[in-house]
Amino acid sequence: MDLATLWYLTTGTAVLATIMTLWERKGHGQRSRELGLWAAAYGVFSLGCILSILRRDLPGISGFAAANTAMMLGYLLVLQGALALDGRRLPPILIAGLLTAIGCAWFAAGPAAAGLFWNHVSALPIAIVSSLIALVLLRSRTVRALRSRPIAIAVFASHGLFYAGRSFVVPVIAAIHGEEVLALVAEITMYEAVLFTVAMPMSLLALVREEDRASLLATARTDFLTALSNRQGFFELGPRHLSRAGKDAPHSLLAFDLDHFKTINDRYGHDAGDRVLKLFADIARDVAGQQAMSARLGGEEFVILLPQTRGAEAHAIGQSIARSFTEAAGRSDGLGIPATVSIGLAETSGREPDLLALLAAADRALYQAKTLGRNRIEIAQPEQVARAA
Repeated sequence: MDLATLWYLTTGTAVLATIMTLWERKGHGQRSRELGLWAAAYGVFSLGCILSILRRDLPGISGFAAANTAMMLGYLLVLQGALALDGRRLPPILIAGLLTAIGCAWFAAGPAAAGLFWNHVSALPIAIVSSLIALVLLRSRTVRALRSRPIAIAVFASHGLFYAGRSFVVPVIAAIHGEEVLALVAEITMYEAVLFTVAMPMSLLALVREEDRASLLATARTDFLTALSNRQGFFELGPRHLSRAGKDAPHSLLAFDLDHFKTINDRYGHDAGDRVLKLFADIARDVAGQQAMSARLGGEEFVILLPQTRGAEAHAIGQSIARSFTEAAGRSDGLGIPATVSIGLAETSGREPDLLALLAAADRALYQAKTLGRNRIEIAQPEQVARAA
């Protein structure tokens, strides 16, 4: 393909990327700003391509300056969208200042330096901003766990490296082999531009889609009332918590059942019952700590998985939760509701952790606590855990 055809192809892919991103924006309200910025960037890229095609038809240096400035605006909008993923942004005055400086540099250089600027100098800001986009995605907290993040980083890092080569490597090659190599570099640049205008929107859309899927999955695993994991989340994520610690590490599980909860609902109303459940969940989460996995299995039944925690420590955690819950629920300046909780504790160590066996043993201990009068903690014997396994 000749250069003109490659320019038209790049323009077309940028236009398609704009349309595709605007369409995607309708389905991702939480990322509306980012997708809007990226769609605007692709639109600006298409404008920059048109100006590049017409740059020699415009008076003096103005065509070159306008085309390069438009392209830089597109890159800065992509950077702005990447920063917005974590709630950050570049000040608009900084963007305006950078674009003004680029435009002024073109006019200061004049038509005599148009070739030098177009082939080498103008590539440097593109290399810098592309590298910054890759760095922002690398350090982003929002996309850190997404599988598509390395692809997006690679797209922008390789693009930045390519343009850095145009600034620093191509001039050396041209000095050795003559200016004829610049025509080949121009063709390679346009081939790379076509690939980039395809890979860039695809990789950024992949981030947004994957984040959306992860959010939906997290919602499906979360109890709406208490914001703890639900039964599905517990059985899907619990084994992962255990496996990270290794098969020989000690693990404990606390099973909770709020005492006489039906009586609380009947006497104080279901709204009060919901507040009791929320209170217990908040206290359990705070006391158990971030390393624990707290879940509501249903109704008034809760569990706390404590990886790498021995039974004695888990026992102290359970007692602290029970004491704090009873005190907080009964305070006159709080709910003013007498509430207690029964607890079953199971521990396993020295074998491959089995979540189902651990839960079954803790449930038996919980049943024993309820049978013995409630408002107490009972410990499953090692043989009970072994039998459950």
